[in-house]
Amino acid sequence: MFKFKNKTLKGFFFLLFSSLCLVSFAQKTPYHTKDIVFKMIKSINDLERLKYSLKIIERGKKGYNYYESSVKLNRKPRKIYLYIKGIELLWVDGWNGNKAYVKPNSFPYVNLSLDPLGFLMRQDQHHTLNEMGVDYFGSVIRYIATKYGDKFDQYFRIEGEERINNRPCYKIIIDNKDFGYENYTVGDNESITSIARKLHVSEYMILEINPKLNDYFDILKRGQVLKVPTAYAKHVTLYIDQLYFLPISIKILDDKGLFEQYDYHFLQVNPKIDDAEFTKDYKDYKF
Repeated sequence: MFKFKNKTLKGFFFLLFSSLCLVSFAQKTPYHTKDIVFKMIKSINDLERLKYSLKIIERGKKGYNYYESSVKLNRKPRKIYLYIKGIELLWVDGWNGNKAYVKPNSFPYVNLSLDPLGFLMRQDQHHTLNEMGVDYFGSVIRYIATKYGDKFDQYFRIEGEERINNRPCYKIIIDNKDFGYENYTVGDNESITSIARKLHVSEYMILEINPKLNDYFDILKRGQVLKVPTAYAKHVTLYIDQLYFLPISIKILDDKGLFEQYDYHFLQVNPKIDDAEFTKDYKDYKF
């Protein structure tokens, strides 16, 4: 193998190689970090339909919970079909009293109509059907990006390109060095969820850091003081698909470590989905 004997010459070629790599990356990545993030937000707003398989990791009361599901989603009007290991779920805006129609894969072996915000569908889960898809995280990212304004580059950075979930992606890092907790005084008619939405933070995280709260349905009193996170996350690793400019992997950490992670596989953007596929009588379903 050829070896450089002259250290100066060796250093020169190393610097030259490094510069060429940077130039190559710059040519391959014509976008500034901010351009990529706001292009993602626009792509989310422009979406009509999605099909994908979703892998979820969420920190729960007894460790990490792992879920997998196949999803069909129509954004406007909002319609959702989920398949999870023999369980089927259908939710259509304005249908069935806005309850989810569920075929369980266990007792009681009869179809159920369940409140998406109720205990049975929320227990130890970070999100509801209302957050299914990419709109919710898009709104969180938009809030963070808008909040920091001129300081955007102090919190957001691009760390190159990687192939994730078999898709070429931009790797975006969001580092919130100011992440912590602060006191929040409850106002009139506020709930854990309404506070979380108001502050753009996770309601599950509010539950975690307030051990006297049992679940999302605890009734809060005016003047009650809660601990709340100052931001949705301390650190976010976001992979944005280079073709569709949609997030296909989101890894969220707080001061304790991994809080939640969502990976979108076999992503189909704006595929044809017949209206019948959002009905309980569709031929491929077993409701």
